[in-house]
Amino acid sequence: MPGQSTELAVRLRGLRKVFPGTPPVVAVAGADLDIGDGEFFSMLGPSGSGKTTVLRMIAGFEEPTSGSVELGGRDVTKRPPYQRDVNTVFQDYALFPHLSVLENVEYGLRVKKVAKPERRQRAMAALEQARLGDFGSRRPGQLSGGQRQRVALARALVNRPRVLLLDEPLGALDLKLREQMQVELKAIQREVGITFLFVTHDQEEALTLSDRIAVFNNGRIEQIGTAAEVYEKPTSAFVAGFVGTSNLLRGEASKALFGRDGSNSIRPEKLRLLPVGGETRSGERHADGRIAEVVYAGPNTRFVIDLPAGTRLIALQQNDSSTSADVATMRGTGVRLAWRDEHVVNVPNDAQQPLSALEAP
Repeated sequence: MPGQSTELAVRLRGLRKVFPGTPPVVAVAGADLDIGDGEFFSMLGPSGSGKTTVLRMIAGFEEPTSGSVELGGRDVTKRPPYQRDVNTVFQDYALFPHLSVLENVEYGLRVKKVAKPERRQRAMAALEQARLGDFGSRRPGQLSGGQRQRVALARALVNRPRVLLLDEPLGALDLKLREQMQVELKAIQREVGITFLFVTHDQEEALTLSDRIAVFNNGRIEQIGTAAEVYEKPTSAFVAGFVGTSNLLRGEASKALFGRDGSNSIRPEKLRLLPVGGETRSGERHADGRIAEVVYAGPNTRFVIDLPAGTRLIALQQNDSSTSADVATMRGTGVRLAWRDEHVVNVPNDAQQPLSALEAP
C-alpha cells in the first residue's frame, strides 16, 4: 500500500448511514475501507452515491447509524469533530474577507491559543508549502480562485492534521485552472506526506491524483484499487461505464464479436482503426463496420462505428497527423476495427444499468 508506514490513517468498518423519511434513505450501506498513512486516496462516484456522506462521518459532521470510524488506530465514532485529528477543505474556501491571507491561515492556531511567534512561523511555513509565500499581506478578494483554494489548503495544513479531508475542492475552478491545481495538489501532498482523502465526481481528476480510488454507487463501494486497476480491470459494468468510456457488450453480441459469453467491455482507445481489408497484427481479432459519426476533440477524435447485427462501438484515435477536415471526411466510410483479446475485460452483470458505458442493443 502506498504511504509512509504500514499503519492505517483511516479504518472504516460496516459504516452505515440512514436518513429518516418515508421510506428511509440509505445513504451509505455498510462501507469497509482501509487508508494508509501518507496515501492520496480518492472517493469517486456520481451525486448521491454516498462518498460525501462517508467523508462527513469521518470528519464527525454526521453520526453513523452503525459501524465504526478509526483514525490512527483510535475509535473516534462518537467523538466530536474538534477531537479528531483531521481538517477539511471545502469547495467554497470559507475564507474571512476582512482578514489578510496570513491572518486567515493563522486563525485556527489563534483559536487554539498558540503563542503568536509560533503561530506566525507555522502560518508562513504553510503558505510556503501552498506556493503562497509572497501573498501573506493580501486580502482574499485580491486573489484568483486557485490562489484562494491554496489559502484554504494552507489553513488546513497549518494544524498538522493526521488526515486532510478534501470535499470536491476544485469544483468551482475552470478547467484549465483545475488541471493546474491538480498538479500542484499532488506535489504538495507528496511534500507534506500526510494522508489526503479526496472526494470527487470527476473521473479524470481521480485517475490523475490518486494512489488508490474507491468507486461509489448507490451507497456502496463497487471497487477499490489503483487508478490503473480501476480503469484497466473494472470489476462491474458500473465501474467500466463510470470511470471513463467503455464499450459494453452482453450475451449474443459479446459472443459474436469477442467470442465470449457474459458481459464484456473494451475501452475505445484499445480499438485500432484500419481501412477495410487492412492487415491486422499477430494475435489481433478484427471486425469490419461503417463509421456512423465522427467527433473531433482536438488531441483526439471519437468514432462511432456500426458493426453487423446492430452492434455499435466507440473507438478513439489520437490526432497525431490528422486535422478536423481530414477526419470529417471519414463519416459514412467503411473501416476495420482490430483489438487484442487481453484488452477485453469480463465484468459481472450489475443489477443497475451502467451510467455511461456504451452498450450494444
